[in-house]
Amino acid sequence: MTELGLPEEITVCLFDLDGVVTKTAVVHAAAWKETFDEFLRARDGADFRPFDSVADYDEYVDGRPRADGVRTFLASRGIELPEGDPDDPPDAQTVNGVGNRKNQMVLKKIRTDGVEAYDGTLRYIESVRAHGLRTAIVSSSANTVDVLRSIDAERLFDVRIDGVVARERALPGKPHPDTFLAAARDLGADAGRAAVFEDALAGMDAGRSGGFGYVVGVDRVGQTDALYAHGADVVVKDLAELLTGATGRGGAA
Repeated sequence: MTELGLPEEITVCLFDLDGVVTKTAVVHAAAWKETFDEFLRARDGADFRPFDSVADYDEYVDGRPRADGVRTFLASRGIELPEGDPDDPPDAQTVNGVGNRKNQMVLKKIRTDGVEAYDGTLRYIESVRAHGLRTAIVSSSANTVDVLRSIDAERLFDVRIDGVVARERALPGKPHPDTFLAAARDLGADAGRAAVFEDALAGMDAGRSGGFGYVVGVDRVGQTDALYAHGADVVVKDLAELLTGATGRGGAA
């Protein structure tokens, strides 16, 4: 293992945004809950079963493209909506309409509360780049550029594969590995020389199925065992731990 806590063959690092670089996962979870609870209340009445912002979020929406999250969660409740179009208004009773309602809510929360970065992640990325490894941000969010600019972190990434780019290139989102694979290709590396850094179970699945050289799970919410079960090679609570070698099961020595 290198000083970065990575195998020697790793030459590029692919970072998820929400929950890895920024503390926005909780904002997304709150926006999803508000969106789905309003939808379910209108559909089922006062006795509706609320969206669980931990269990349902982790299982059905975390890390997935917005429309996939809507479709997957509603399917878990036996609900099917027409797809609609990506530019459907937020009040449309379509998959895209519900997704756009969630995006409207998350943008409002970000504008109101701002965005905060994980200092340990920023220190780790700075160190990665100082050691000559190239970096990419890989996110299902269509708001990636705005979020990175708000924390002055756009400069830390050589490549960006986000919701906007994925749509332009018709790349399926996580748990499919395609967005991570595209980032590695854009950085000039094959999957075996790329490390994936993710906090979402869907991201772990993408890392495992894509054949990446190393998959780092970031446990922000107490799901270490689940991250390992979904394919992590090592799990840390903060990426700065990789610089000290203070990792647990399967980690750097």
